[in-house]
Amino acid sequence: MKRFIISYTVSLLIVLISADMSAGTRTDSLINAKGTFDQWRVYELQESGIIGGNVKTIYKLSSGDTLSGQDPCPVCEEDVFSPCNIMANVVGIVKGSNSVFPEPRGDGYCARLSVMMEKVRVLGIIDMEVLVQGTILTGVFNEPIRDTKSAYTKMDCGIPFTGRPAAVQYDYKAEVGNTVIRSTGFSSKKTIGGKDYPFIAVFLQRRQEDEDGNVTASRVGTAFRKFCRDEPEWVDGESLEIRYGDISGEADFVPDMGLKNDGIVYYCRNSKGRIVPIQENAWAAPDEEPTHIIVWISSSSGEAFYGGLGNTFWVDNFKLVY
Repeated sequence: MKRFIISYTVSLLIVLISADMSAGTRTDSLINAKGTFDQWRVYELQESGIIGGNVKTIYKLSSGDTLSGQDPCPVCEEDVFSPCNIMANVVGIVKGSNSVFPEPRGDGYCARLSVMMEKVRVLGIIDMEVLVQGTILTGVFNEPIRDTKSAYTKMDCGIPFTGRPAAVQYDYKAEVGNTVIRSTGFSSKKTIGGKDYPFIAVFLQRRQEDEDGNVTASRVGTAFRKFCRDEPEWVDGESLEIRYGDISGEADFVPDMGLKNDGIVYYCRNSKGRIVPIQENAWAAPDEEPTHIIVWISSSSGEAFYGGLGNTFWVDNFKLVY
């Protein structure tokens, strides 16, 4: 597994040592360094005996030696990206899920995000299939996952950030447009119909917290791109503009770009240690400075447990551009 553990380069260390260590500047450096997707930590999760006792390989966008056991993988301060590769402990049953994978590319690696099925069988008594989406998020998935209710409450979305980038840039390829199905594990798998597509979203927010721990946010900057056709060969260096202020009246505005205050609502951990909804209730003025950045890269545009089974999205060299 050593080939998956890539140490910091000398150039990255020089950047971090010489950089202004404010939240924005340091996060810029980390996002651009980690967005090469060359750095992975391997976690060999020992699943519970009642579901077979297999060792599930979980990949984290982190650094360090291979881990094993049944404890959650530790989160390091520099881990700005989290894949939705998680360990769950539901009523004492430990299970792993992995839908984001390192894949060799050139002299390093890229990230492969897949929509796939996780199967759970308990001694022939329980036979469940749960659809999982390959997702990479700036923030943290709160492990261990205790249940499948309210999936977004299991995430701490976004990280501190004060920059104002003009765009994000990335390389990608894609196999997309599979038919949407639903599979929660607690009801029969069902074909919903329609096509499903990967996306990249970047949301810059200015957050505030009141004395009761409620978090509100205004949207400072927005970038969104849905990938609606197959790209079997790498598309290198695509640039996606970040637009500032209220873009809801622009001709190409789509609901996915809108404020997250209805339907899908993101969550974060407040200063009191509680996971609370981010009440994104306004568009910021174009010249306001953000406090947080959410980067969301996913192989599916659907809600949790919905998606185009077989969708695959590869991404590499993700970075902020000024």
